[in-house]
Amino acid sequence: MDGLGRRVLVAAFDGWNDAGEAASSAITQLREGGSYETVFSVDPELYFDYQYTRPHIAADGDGRRTLRWPEATLLRPAQAQATRGTQLWLLTGVEPARAWQAFSSEFIDIALREDITGFVAIGSMMSDVPHTRPISVFSGSDNENLRTALELERSTYEGPVGILSVLGDAAERAGIPTASLWASVPHYVAGHTPSPKATLALLDRLEDLTGAPVPRGDLATEAAAWEASIDAAAADDEEMTEYIHQLERTRDTWDSPEASGDAIAQEFERYLRRSDGKPGDGPSKPGRDDPRR
Repeated sequence: MDGLGRRVLVAAFDGWNDAGEAASSAITQLREGGSYETVFSVDPELYFDYQYTRPHIAADGDGRRTLRWPEATLLRPAQAQATRGTQLWLLTGVEPARAWQAFSSEFIDIALREDITGFVAIGSMMSDVPHTRPISVFSGSDNENLRTALELERSTYEGPVGILSVLGDAAERAGIPTASLWASVPHYVAGHTPSPKATLALLDRLEDLTGAPVPRGDLATEAAAWEASIDAAAADDEEMTEYIHQLERTRDTWDSPEASGDAIAQEFERYLRRSDGKPGDGPSKPGRDDPRR
């Protein structure tokens, strides 16, 4: 596909960039829906703080107790040379605790060796959005040619970033066109349960962007069950029900064809008056790594 080419590296990490586990679950879905082989894994001693991201111990298939260390790994399609069309390489793991520039350099060097032609960072952020409406996915790029070719937006966010932004910057500097996809996950559920509806939205947009076939598995069924479970919980809580209705009204206003800047501003002001300035009661507050800010 024009812009990103035929060898696209898709990256997502556990941690700061992964509200509702939506981004890391998207990578898991891609990995389980295809055949992949490991290209490279970093030395965990160099990049992880084990007091923050501890190793896990578990029994293996033979019943032996084995330590599993934090990792970050790049994988390629097992049949990369034999298959035509766009293919997706995967970069996944835990966000590193230190030496981010060296960490990024290691992976970008491997990406260049693999002849990667495009890079897509996928993340998810907590936002004041209703679970009952389609999950919005911000699709952006700092690459002017890529924005034109794929009709992407340009982020105006300034502030702290996660490892995805650092990797994206390193990829661009190395000549690999880079895009990012960010799903907005309802903040009132993002910290309590995985969000398959957001994962599905990310995968749908990834397929649109790259042209590569993307497996969804049972995500549509899981997303419907997720939404129904939140509906059931909200039905027993009048305050939560009213809050969700407020979010729905604001989302519908923003999405309406006749919506203007003035209309959106007026709706925002109405929200503030209704909430009496309580934290978390206004519309869509950008997350920590929100590319829309």
